[in-house]
Amino acid sequence: MPKRRTGFQSAAGLVRYFEEEKTGVKIDPRIIIVLTIATAVVITALKILYPV
Repeated sequence: MPKRRTGFQSAAGLVRYFEEEKTGVKIDPRIIIVLTIATAVVITALKILYPV
């Protein structure tokens, strides 16, 4: 079985991030921005309608 060569980054403990992107959920960044703004609007509206 041939030995797999590791690059300098792997030997130094640095992560090669483009290899880590293969798994996981892909979400468009615009969706995150819209959801963040919508959440802020809902929380602000609830604070105005139901003050404590």
